[in-house]
Amino acid sequence: MGEYDVIILGAGPAGLTAAIYATRAALKTLVLTGNLLGGQAALTTEIENYPGFPEVISGPELTQRLQKQAEKFGAEIVMEEATAVDLGEHPFLVRTLAQAYRGKTLIVATGASPRRLGVPGEAELIGRGVSFCATCDGYFFRDREVAVVGGGDSAVKEALFLAKLVRKVYLIHRRDRLRAEAVSQKQVLEHPRIEVLWNTVVTEIVGKGAVEGLRLRDLRTGAEAFLKVAGVFIYIGHVPNTALFQGKLALDEEGYIVTDRAMHTSVPGVFAAGAVQERILDQLVTAVATGAIAAMEAEKFLAQLQGRGHPGWGGKT
Repeated sequence: MGEYDVIILGAGPAGLTAAIYATRAALKTLVLTGNLLGGQAALTTEIENYPGFPEVISGPELTQRLQKQAEKFGAEIVMEEATAVDLGEHPFLVRTLAQAYRGKTLIVATGASPRRLGVPGEAELIGRGVSFCATCDGYFFRDREVAVVGGGDSAVKEALFLAKLVRKVYLIHRRDRLRAEAVSQKQVLEHPRIEVLWNTVVTEIVGKGAVEGLRLRDLRTGAEAFLKVAGVFIYIGHVPNTALFQGKLALDEEGYIVTDRAMHTSVPGVFAAGAVQERILDQLVTAVATGAIAAMEAEKFLAQLQGRGHPGWGGKT
């Protein structure tokens, strides 16, 4: 069983940034990637608002650079997912399907997963026309008509990406205005292959074996309609990946990990960073910032352990 100064759960921008800062502080660092190296950022086609990249950079390329930088300083990156954690003893115990690890500190950067619509047909047709990743699946709908559900940055940017591939994109939004950045909104509203359906919700995804269309309802009039599309891409927010920490860390009413401004959780020595705790601005720039803070706080915590007991623990460290 390997023992580390820092174990980081998750390898999105927050987790990899934490790894960079931890290893530069000469801490023995393990990163367990989970099921997606790079997190949600790795599924983003074009990143235009990350400081220092005026030429635009793709999510996969940025992920690759972050990984290379973390490994350059000595981070050990393992393609495994944590299946259980024990925060009741120190060093903390983290189990995967393959083995177990112990960490003197733990940084939770497990991110968040796409929120589902919860309508009939959605679960049955995931992977058969229902998608949460235009970058992954857009190619399969070349020269066809598709729908994007949502009105935030992700929905708008992925609608623009899809418009390069498909014949037409219907952007379905439950409100009368978009919530995305002004620049992206302008591009969508002026794009000849994108049509915005305002004040509209999806009530059912229809198809036998594959998506054939959507049943829609106008929230103003109550009128219902059928929209024929070959695929639907859903971007209505995210749900934090915190199932492992139910009853172990303080979570808020929506399941996000509660932290203070220094990324401390309710358990001494456990920190959280990125989308798993961010409620104000879930963006790449905030993810890397919180990852850096968490790593530096972990270093301070470890320094406090030198020569004395664990704060809050009665046993041996």
